[in-house]
Amino acid sequence: MHISEGVLSGYPLVVGAVGAAVGVAVGLKKIEMNDIPRVGIVSAALFVASLIHINVGPVSVHLILNGVGGIILGMQLFPAYFVALLLQVLLFQFGGITVLGVNICTMAFSGVIGGYLGRYIIKRGIQPWIGGAIAGGTGVIMAGIFTAMALVFSGDVFIVTAKLVLIAHLPVVVIESIVGGFVIAYLYKIMPSSLGVCKR
Repeated sequence: MHISEGVLSGYPLVVGAVGAAVGVAVGLKKIEMNDIPRVGIVSAALFVASLIHINVGPVSVHLILNGVGGIILGMQLFPAYFVALLLQVLLFQFGGITVLGVNICTMAFSGVIGGYLGRYIIKRGIQPWIGGAIAGGTGVIMAGIFTAMALVFSGDVFIVTAKLVLIAHLPVVVIESIVGGFVIAYLYKIMPSSLGVCKR
């Protein structure tokens, strides 16, 4: 769901850059010394997951894991995504420097939304699998919507591509929900503190 270099112009680039800068600043402020290993592990997982992608027409689909990352990190997901996406640009030319802010915002902000929703469900005493599944699915859905909006606001020529982005990621929503459910259920069983919740 990464937007490539040179695709966007104008308003979306400015909004993305500002949003990413604010998100990364807030996330860094929330990181304490004992959080660094956890943030690093999530960042590495995001880096690897999004490199394994399948091309579907003019777009590519891959595991995103932003909802799972959102449950584990909250706003710390922004700096985790900054490192992961920047390394992808520098090492593999995947994405781009000018669209880095937009890609960070679409992935991290949607992951934070999904993460807070999933964490709320778990804290309410509902099965952690359900919280993880909802977080995973919500993260992909919101990322698809934000990416499509960025494309549409860059010009009418991208309307068809924006629709393809949404359609192509419908199967990913299902897969991410299943993966997210299992990952969060497992973490809840062995280390509930990593999710910011305590077992009842």
